[in-house]
Amino acid sequence: MYEDILLPFDGTEGAAGVLHHAGEIAHWADATIHILYVADTTRDSVTVVEGQTVDALVRQGEDIVEEAEKTLCTLGVDYESDVVQGNPAPTISEYAERYEHDLIVMPTHGREGISRYLIGSVSEKVVRLSPVPVLTARMQPDEQFTFPYENILIPTDGSPSATHAARHGLSLAAALDATVHVLSVVDETSLGPDIRSTISGQEREQSATDAVDDLVSEAETHSVADTVRHVEHGTPISEILDCIETNDIHAVVMGTTGRRGTDRILLGSVAEKTVRSAPVPVLTVREN
Repeated sequence: MYEDILLPFDGTEGAAGVLHHAGEIAHWADATIHILYVADTTRDSVTVVEGQTVDALVRQGEDIVEEAEKTLCTLGVDYESDVVQGNPAPTISEYAERYEHDLIVMPTHGREGISRYLIGSVSEKVVRLSPVPVLTARMQPDEQFTFPYENILIPTDGSPSATHAARHGLSLAAALDATVHVLSVVDETSLGPDIRSTISGQEREQSATDAVDDLVSEAETHSVADTVRHVEHGTPISEILDCIETNDIHAVVMGTTGRRGTDRILLGSVAEKTVRSAPVPVLTVREN
């Protein structure tokens, strides 16, 4: 299913777990991993060493990439590597498109507040920008990744973007012989007590049910043997996280945008929140 996996890697604490997870996927798919270190040109990193002007981040990147190569060699995975200069998020996205990678795997720190904007935002920007699917995994010391995935969660609101992402998720589930949990959330946060809101709520309930039914039917065409339906009430992110916890979900596959306007159920911001907070890998797929 995957042939060329791009792994942006900076050697930070916890990134080794994502490297191993990417290695497991590559081993299963018989894919090549392309390790990429981006020397951030938005930071001042030029210095003089022994009379020569050098970029300290480039040198650091070469050392980090070398260590990653040793790990992948131990895992028996084919790999290539590159160190480039640029603004990390757009550089990663453009690199994946230029060299026709079919999956990006990268860590996210899952941090909140100011620290998220300094670190985690790179992953979220790649999720928004990337023309190819992005698998993000949160780097927490108490979390472990499971592969092959046995239970895959696919949130949907029935929109073209969600359907496009779901098809990718169904293909992955079929290849892994995984159970697919289909979730649609009736977002009640904007419903009021008047009759118009009651009607709107009924319409949203039907819309969510239809979205789940359509995706379950689509699963049959992808030869997915086991599906589980979920229509829940609440906020999308809280219901996604609850479904992960209560159903032993190993990975989430979702679109990066959803319905627009006042009736939207899944938003791009929900994908970013899921990437930031889910305790399992999240595969985001953008509709090009």
